Amino acid sequence: MPATTALRRTLAALAALPLLTLAACGYGSQAKDDDTAQVAAGAEKTDGLDSVRIGYFGNITHATALVGRQKGFFQKELGGTKATYATFNAGPSEIEALNSGSIDIGWIGPSPAINGYTKSGGKNLRIIGGSASGGVKLVVNPEKIRSAKDIKGKRIATPQLGNTQDVAFLNWVAEQGWKVDAQSGRGDVTVVRSDNKVTPDAYKSGSLDGAWVPEPTASRLVAEGGKVLLDEADLWPDKKFVITNIIVSQKFLKEHPKAVEAVLRASVDANEWITDHPDEAKAAANKQLAADTGKALPAGVLDPAWESIRLTDDPLAATLDAQAAHAVKAGLLDKPDLRGIYDLTLLNKVRKAKGEPAVDDAGLGIG
Repeated sequence: MPATTALRRTLAALAALPLLTLAACGYGSQAKDDDTAQVAAGAEKTDGLDSVRIGYFGNITHATALVGRQKGFFQKELGGTKATYATFNAGPSEIEALNSGSIDIGWIGPSPAINGYTKSGGKNLRIIGGSASGGVKLVVNPEKIRSAKDIKGKRIATPQLGNTQDVAFLNWVAEQGWKVDAQSGRGDVTVVRSDNKVTPDAYKSGSLDGAWVPEPTASRLVAEGGKVLLDEADLWPDKKFVITNIIVSQKFLKEHPKAVEAVLRASVDANEWITDHPDEAKAAANKQLAADTGKALPAGVLDPAWESIRLTDDPLAATLDAQAAHAVKAGLLDKPDLRGIYDLTLLNKVRKAKGEPAVDDAGLGIG
């Protein structure tokens, strides 16, 4: 068996492990029915639906969903249809929930969206909008690492084998001319796959020299004495790259386009409100995080994390295509056919109604 084939089969098996574990726990945490926004008495149901099930991560890079829920944007647009929620800790579990029908629409990172789409032969999901750009940093121990060249020989964490930040770091390492085996993480740099929840403690103990991680983990590391060596935004044109997309089940999109449009309208409205009310929006996101995770972020972590995120309706499709190419180069993905992964029809309809220009699918749309 060729080495590359064996590697990919091993990676596929590894990728399935967290999926199976989380699936056994019911995919995601079902939200308590304690939202401020309740269905208005006598309100008309959208597409005749009793509910629309929305998934997202309890993470500041999912600020649109956090604020949209906390401030009632989703419920307002869905009218007599109840917005229900599930929170997730990992992309594979959210994709499985979408596939099983446990959720209808979700906020998710680019790598899980790519993997979910390609593994189903392009039959399970569509990306229907963008949500956030940026919010990923390389934070290091300043006593051990003072410049990029000092990364060689060090132990650097990423959140998960093959996840969005793991792919980005492996690509950056390759661009430095260093070699790392993607599967084991061994080479000129040691890549340690570490859950974002434990990475700050691992850094504090000295077992890690740094981490390539999203917010708010990056700001947690800075609070522990770390220093930002690199903001990933600086590696991208116009400092923009997708960190969070909105996906939907193709079946749900076909059968309930009015409900999908309502959620997209709420998302666009939420992003607009966040831009116009940054301090109030930050507080709302943190309040929802506290409800979802049991703990609000302290100001010293929340403030810098919030500043590094750029909310956007644009899915920044060209950067998703580039991220897929990076995964192929790292040996984590066979060259994918991403044609049809986007359907921005409803998003552009919503934007047109607001007098906003259409966003582009980089040639990866339907039809």
